[in-house]
Amino acid sequence: MRFVRYDDGQLGLLTDDGTGVIDLGDRLDLDGREPLLDYVEGDYDAEQYADEDPDHDVEDVDLLSPVDRPGKVIAAPLNYENHIEEALSDRDITTDEWFSIKDKGYFLKAPSSVVGPDHGIELPFSDRRTDHEIELAFVMGEEAKDVDAEDAWDHIFGYTILLDISLRGDQDRSNRKSYDTFTVVGPCVVTADEIDDPQDLQMELQLNGERRQYENTGDMVYTCADVVQYASLGATLEAGDIITTGTPEGVSELSDGDTIEAEIADVGGMTVDVTERDVSYEDANVQKGGQE
Repeated sequence: MRFVRYDDGQLGLLTDDGTGVIDLGDRLDLDGREPLLDYVEGDYDAEQYADEDPDHDVEDVDLLSPVDRPGKVIAAPLNYENHIEEALSDRDITTDEWFSIKDKGYFLKAPSSVVGPDHGIELPFSDRRTDHEIELAFVMGEEAKDVDAEDAWDHIFGYTILLDISLRGDQDRSNRKSYDTFTVVGPCVVTADEIDDPQDLQMELQLNGERRQYENTGDMVYTCADVVQYASLGATLEAGDIITTGTPEGVSELSDGDTIEAEIADVGGMTVDVTERDVSYEDANVQKGGQE
């Protein structure tokens, strides 16, 4: 099943062809702020409605992030070898040296940065580079603490696409990646039983019709289960938490008026528009009394 949250926060199912939305709010009496989390934690069965006629055309609804405010957004950095090489190309360190000093790790993104595909990305500053990163992400289905990698799969509810938007600069990674609209999630969450192998999914991102990122999730350094295992050592993972797994090579700069088309096989695709605020980082920093 493919769950969406849309319009005023209703929970729905995408039809098999992806063109329609079946409303679950009235059918399952789900009308809270986080209906997907209510579904995950409750005793509900949406599958009985999966073959019904859609209540809406998907083009007529506003697709939101499947989870409105996850408790945590946990992100794995530099998880594809080709992106590691790309990121280290202007540093005085080789990939082998980087691997020798790096252990698995993660960083956090602000839940307030989460939006759905129809909201779009807003670039915060006109004079700072901001890049796109396509990633396979997943939503936790139950609590996990100190879980082994081989058991981690049982704790995942479903998979989704995540655009990790990144402001370039010297600030802490969590700072640069937590601006409003910098975590685009959608268009749906595909339940884990629908994905034969999450480590064999083709990802593609096109920017204004030009392919920029194209990679299979099988090329991850650390698998989805590895990330769950490591993250659960330091924090209790909870239902509704979103975990994202890193991006491959091909990240590039975003500009006002750009259009991103992101697709992951068996998960879905989404189109996201980019706009820019008429604000200078330098001017904003001076006005707030900040220092470089």
